[in-house]
Amino acid sequence: MINLTIDGIAVSAPEGSTILEAAKLANINIPTLCYLKDVQQIGACRICLVEVKGARGLAAACVMPISEGMEVHTNTPAVRMHRKLNLELLLANHNRECTSCVRSGNCELQALCREYGVDEYPYDGAKKETKVDELSPSIVRDNSKCISCRRCVSTCNKVQAIGAIGAAHRGFNTTIGCVFDRSLAESPCVNCGQCILACPVGALHEKESIDDVWAAIQNPDLHVVVQPAPAVRATIGEEFGLPMGVAQTGKLAAALHRLGFDKVFDTDFGADLTIMEEGTELIGRLSDPNAALPMITSCSPGWIKYCETFYPEFIPNLSSCKSPHEMLGATIKSYYAEKNGIDPKSIYVVSVMPCTAKKFEAKRPELSHDGMQDVDAVLTVRELARMIKQAGIDFARLPDADFDSVLGDSTGAAVIFGATGGVMEAALRTVYELVTGKTLESVDFQAVRGTEGIKEAEVDLNGRVVRVAVAHSTGNAKKLLDAVKAGEKQYDFIEIMGCPGGCVTGGGQPIVHSRDLMYIDVKATRAKALYDEDSGKALRKSHENPSIKKVYDEYFEKPGSHKAHELLHTHYVARKKYE
Repeated sequence: MINLTIDGIAVSAPEGSTILEAAKLANINIPTLCYLKDVQQIGACRICLVEVKGARGLAAACVMPISEGMEVHTNTPAVRMHRKLNLELLLANHNRECTSCVRSGNCELQALCREYGVDEYPYDGAKKETKVDELSPSIVRDNSKCISCRRCVSTCNKVQAIGAIGAAHRGFNTTIGCVFDRSLAESPCVNCGQCILACPVGALHEKESIDDVWAAIQNPDLHVVVQPAPAVRATIGEEFGLPMGVAQTGKLAAALHRLGFDKVFDTDFGADLTIMEEGTELIGRLSDPNAALPMITSCSPGWIKYCETFYPEFIPNLSSCKSPHEMLGATIKSYYAEKNGIDPKSIYVVSVMPCTAKKFEAKRPELSHDGMQDVDAVLTVRELARMIKQAGIDFARLPDADFDSVLGDSTGAAVIFGATGGVMEAALRTVYELVTGKTLESVDFQAVRGTEGIKEAEVDLNGRVVRVAVAHSTGNAKKLLDAVKAGEKQYDFIEIMGCPGGCVTGGGQPIVHSRDLMYIDVKATRAKALYDEDSGKALRKSHENPSIKKVYDEYFEKPGSHKAHELLHTHYVARKKYE
């Protein structure tokens, strides 16, 4: 341990710590912009400057290592002056239309300017020529608001191992973008949206579908159905000041009803449906000596596009199952339409997703039938929150409501789909009982839970030991697949989620301030909300859902049937890195 003082407070921190990390231990706040815990510490923005006794000039706290007896001052006149100066310099080349910015009120630059009293622009001068890139179906890049902090670049390269964006040119002319000044739509971008969560300002945001959804709701010729993903209930409350880690399922259903949707179903039903199809597919592959193993889950569209782009040799290993919201969309436009005498072409399906890649997924021609896309529009959690606010709904005070039956009924296995390891656990609950004919003593498969990047386990299915693995983030997917390719690892079943932590930290989720990320394990906190809801459910296995049984009895016949394959399964395509 190293002993030092920060603002006169004695602090002990592990050797190798930075001043910023030591200050955190003493609950001393040092502002940052380019720093992102566990992702980037480069000292580029110069907002975290501090005074160190005996040192020449000011030091960047995020990169300056501590030493024995060091005296640090974080709040001197010189420190405040230079922080304010650096903010003013950033604003000199920044689009300051804050009131119309999607991040207004949740912008780290805006907050710092307020804290340091930046109310003039003394260095207002030449501005770089910029353009707005709107060609991606999921992500909009507006470089007029970019502050070149490089947090998005580090996330894309280090966490996701994709490298779709980077820095070009030098000095004042530095820009963040794609190679050869291409659009994100022409890059290896997998639409995961992790760059949006990393961005401290409004330079990156999802491509909005709010106006399209409002227009559909107000169109008397359309029957508009909405479905929220499992992870949405774990995070929507954060947009309204409610605590992180508490599911707001009842309030979510109530808000969706009040927005004017004709039916409010639940993607959790689609998750239960996915387990029936995917579990059946896994059992079939395990008994077929010629089947492609390991079978890999296909619920995460960011991961699917990553596989198609970087690991096309694993396409035969992907489960042919559509993702849960696409399965439910197809079911709404077939089973539900037929049972209720509604022309499926007049049904407009809206999915509320924790994921920006779902916007890309919904447009895939492979996810359609009879000339109709399974899902017509995708909203992120942030977009839904804006709609609720636009409608004047006081979310925090809403009484709980229920989803509409039959396609709103689900089990605990479905809700944990939103956490890394959840799809694997839900599948094992059903596959184990279908194969062995035994009832599980405990449905909690702890070995596949948690936020470790790659997890492994073995499950005994009547003497057949099934080797499973779970990975989250495409960066960890790369490590796992490389090990499989090299013959270092052998598995029968793999779950991969494209985002770190799974859907609970998807690119469409509420944005958490980088300062809070230093103190909160967002992945674990949000996942806990889903596991809590699962443990409180009367039914916790997908095959026990009576509404699932009803839909199979009345329409799909059985899991893996011809009709099920027509509507609930799909195929994948190899992609070039630059299209």
